[in-house]
Amino acid sequence: MDYSHANRRPALAEVDNSRFLRFHAKVCMVAGIGFFASAYNILAIGIASTMLGYVYDPTIRSLKTTQDLALKVAAPIGTVIGQILFGWLADVLGRKRMYGIEMIIIIVATFAQTLVPRIATASTMVAVLGVFRFIAGWIGDRGDYPLSAVITSEFAPTRFRGRMVAVVFGCQGLASLMASLAPFVLIAAYKTSILKSIGAQDGKELAYIDAMWRIVIELGVIPSCIALYSRLTIPETYRFTMDVQRNIAEAIKDIGTSLDGTSCGPGMTVISHNDTVPVASWEDLRLYFSQFQHFKALFGTAYSWFALDVAFYTLNLNSPIILENIAFGKGTDYQDQLSSCDMTDPGIFHVLITSSRGSLILAAAASLPGYLFSIGLIDFWGRKPIQHMGFIVLTILFMIMGMLFCVHDLRLNGMTWFAILYSLATFFQNFGPNTTTFVVPAELFPTRYRATAYGICAACGKLGAIVAQIGFSSIQVNNNDNNKDNTDLQLIAFFMLSGVFSTFLLPETKGKSLEDLAGEKELEESHEEHIPLIQR
Repeated sequence: MDYSHANRRPALAEVDNSRFLRFHAKVCMVAGIGFFASAYNILAIGIASTMLGYVYDPTIRSLKTTQDLALKVAAPIGTVIGQILFGWLADVLGRKRMYGIEMIIIIVATFAQTLVPRIATASTMVAVLGVFRFIAGWIGDRGDYPLSAVITSEFAPTRFRGRMVAVVFGCQGLASLMASLAPFVLIAAYKTSILKSIGAQDGKELAYIDAMWRIVIELGVIPSCIALYSRLTIPETYRFTMDVQRNIAEAIKDIGTSLDGTSCGPGMTVISHNDTVPVASWEDLRLYFSQFQHFKALFGTAYSWFALDVAFYTLNLNSPIILENIAFGKGTDYQDQLSSCDMTDPGIFHVLITSSRGSLILAAAASLPGYLFSIGLIDFWGRKPIQHMGFIVLTILFMIMGMLFCVHDLRLNGMTWFAILYSLATFFQNFGPNTTTFVVPAELFPTRYRATAYGICAACGKLGAIVAQIGFSSIQVNNNDNNKDNTDLQLIAFFMLSGVFSTFLLPETKGKSLEDLAGEKELEESHEEHIPLIQR
């Protein structure tokens, strides 16, 4: 009889059937705080790049399109490579070992961005910042996306798994709110100094704005430091210890300790190996994903994430620019401010405060509620219905926004409707595929390849982010040339429609154990067929 298998499945059943405990809350907190820090670092560059434009190119009050593009794609480009690499390392070396190292490098790279001296030219400044953002993105996202999702999924009871992983991802909503709130508070705090400097024409307003963008970025270091200790002390996941390290005895001990002292079965004879689950190898990897149902799941999750991020990063990285163009969050004197292009005019303050106010309203009214709806319904309605609904609604919304974008000046014509549609798109991204594409890859694949497959899916998402940013830059160029074109937004609508079809490739993961989703039932039947009769 295969005693190792007899021990493994009852032990995992204890994990899957457990009630929600203090340990599970700790897992969500540890993973969530770190994910918050990583997301904040990415999203904060939106308003920070607007501030950089004032400091380093006061004539046109913004960075050049290519400079803005370089800052915003530096992190995603690094992440494409890094997510696959660190997902693989997490499957080889362990989730715990990789979890603390990447956070240390995030802290160093993020803080280093704020220490860059005020260089004379915008091009040089963007190049230096781009290097540090590449490092932060390559290390940060590459570790946080696969590790936070996979660790939470492998520790979670089955009936709470979707909600736990969604809570971790929902910290991105809090990061979006904080990335909007922090600059809003800073701009308001510096208001008197900026306006006084403008009145005196002493040029100090640029120094104040230079300080503000540094503080905005620097704030992301605080939650990273809070998360660091917990990440270094979190235990290895039970499933990795069992299936990769092949030490069932140690895993059962960890389960008993974590689940408030419960045991995994009285009188259980434990041996420290596992003959049922294959050992990870390139040949086994090829055989596993050459099976149609497993390749279909990998392709479906990867492409859905790619399609979603085309829209998600178009909206989130560029929200200050979009909100300024549609006058979202404007004050009563906004039309007068539009004519202010001179650095000696108070318009410098009003444009910054209007942009940050609009982002704050959007985060509080649309972005965060979307995450909360997903958290509340994902274990009741299911992942697949939420993703389907989100892609369908987003297809319709982007088609309509593409039509409104043909209006010559959105600030004067169609602004209200565009703002409403823009807010709805943000809501249905988060109550839709933005959450489910984060959750599902952490559930579908076997433990020995789970982080690697997740890294592949997440990297495809970042390819979508790069496509989104390049596409949005072309919109800006068209606008600057007074050549309005709705093709870009309608192209995003096409990607959303393609996501509807890619979702059909996915199985529903609600209420199923990770082992069943990985196809272990078929593996066990095959294993039994090949056991000699004398061993049965």
